[in-house]
Amino acid sequence: MGQIKVNECGGIRGLYTIDPTVHGDERGYFFESYNKKDFEEAGILADFVQDNQSASKRGVLRGLHFQYEYPQDKLVRVLDGEVFDVAVDLRKESSTFGRWHGVILSGENKKMFFIPKGFAHGFLVLSSHCVFSYKCTDFYHPGDEGGILWDDPMINVKWPFGEGLGKEDVILSEKDQNQMSFAEYKEKMGIG
Repeated sequence: MGQIKVNECGGIRGLYTIDPTVHGDERGYFFESYNKKDFEEAGILADFVQDNQSASKRGVLRGLHFQYEYPQDKLVRVLDGEVFDVAVDLRKESSTFGRWHGVILSGENKKMFFIPKGFAHGFLVLSSHCVFSYKCTDFYHPGDEGGILWDDPMINVKWPFGEGLGKEDVILSEKDQNQMSFAEYKEKMGIG
């Protein structure tokens, strides 16, 4: 499979971590962060149309975000620093609906996380600083965005608090402080 190793995550269909083949020597390293042919060979058929990048400090939590009518496949990775990255299955027909999976992404491990359409996504910055990059298969539509509370008890994400970073240290945007609960999301979507 070319230059990548693809692993399914937590038994959740379509959710993968991707380990690139890293070529390194005393000068540094090189790897292909995306090669359409390798991804297609792995069964990941995604037509990326937009790349995004963000920088955040320790304790920043972004998420759990999704788009209703214009869902996006995402390929996410960390260029510098470390995050705990989370995807929550919102596909109502899925046997894993409501389940989450989290993975440590860092500039050091160079791991990528492929999150298909129909998932909410978020991350918590664990390092002092982080540069986060993601590719999307649809454009951002401001009027179409949705979100679920990061600490919703029904989803119960096990954020990796410790080493001087606790729940009380989480830094949220005003929008993320006021996201809906998972129960409210299910009611809004007519899911029993």
